[in-house]
Amino acid sequence: MTNTETITGRILIADDNEQNRELLEAYLSDDGHEILMSEDGQKTLEKARAELPDLILLDIMMPKMSGYEVCQQLRSGDETKRIPILMVTALKESGDIEKAVAAGADDFLSKPVNRLELKTRVRSLLRVRHLTSERDRLLAYLQEVDAPQSK
Repeated sequence: MTNTETITGRILIADDNEQNRELLEAYLSDDGHEILMSEDGQKTLEKARAELPDLILLDIMMPKMSGYEVCQQLRSGDETKRIPILMVTALKESGDIEKAVAAGADDFLSKPVNRLELKTRVRSLLRVRHLTSERDRLLAYLQEVDAPQSK
C-alpha cells in the first residue's frame, strides 16, 4: 500500500445540523466513500450497530444522547468497539477534548472543519481500520489452520 493509494470506506456522519452533515458529505463523497447519516444520538447508535461503518464522524452536542454517550456505548459493544470515532464539534476547550478521549474517541476535530485536515484524518483512521481488519482476518485464518494440529 502506497501513500497515494486511496482507501475508501463506509462513513457514518452524525450531526444534528443538516448543513454540517451536507458539508462533511460534500468534502468526503468525491473520494469514493459511502456516506451514511444520522441526526441524533439514539439514531447514530442504532445505525452504527446495524451498518457497522468503517468510521464515524460524531458531533458531541446532539439531541436524545450526546456524542460522549454514543461513543461510550459504541466502545462497550463487541461489534462496534473497534470502529474509529472522529469527534467533530464546535467545542474547543481542552476539557472537551479530554472528555472525548475519555469516552473513547480516536481523534478530535474542531468546527469549522478544514477540508484538508478532515480528509487527512479520515484517510489516516481508515488506513488504521483497514490494517486492523487485515490483522484480525489473518489471525483468524492462522487459528483455523493451526486448530487441526492441536487436536
